[in-house]
Amino acid sequence: MALLEPQTFMNDAGRSVGPARGALRVALDRVLVIHDEIDLPFGEIRWRLGGGLAGHNGLKSLRAELGGSDFARVRVGVGRPDSTDPEIVAAYVLGRFSEPPAQVADLVARAGDAAAAIVSGEEGLAGPNGRT
Repeated sequence: MALLEPQTFMNDAGRSVGPARGALRVALDRVLVIHDEIDLPFGEIRWRLGGGLAGHNGLKSLRAELGGSDFARVRVGVGRPDSTDPEIVAAYVLGRFSEPPAQVADLVARAGDAAAAIVSGEEGLAGPNGRT
């Protein structure tokens, strides 16, 4: 088992994850990515194996460098702004959370717990969406 914390921006995560996967010889379905998800309300966490990319540039980068999108994901709900304007959406996901720091810390901890449960085999990825 290995943990990789890319030093790239999320949009370029594939640049570090792809070579690391190759060097460690990890099967694609054994890669677990934790990422923000604007299509989930703040605080909701879901996990699954594979699936669509929903316009997420970081997931697109990962798919391109990993050679497919059949990797496991912990999707961390950050909510969506009240606009579909790409500049507003980009500013929203790159900006600071408006929620209290304690709620953000709890969300991060629960995402970590979900990832740990998946890695340890406590949570299966058989269903389309696990939830917390």
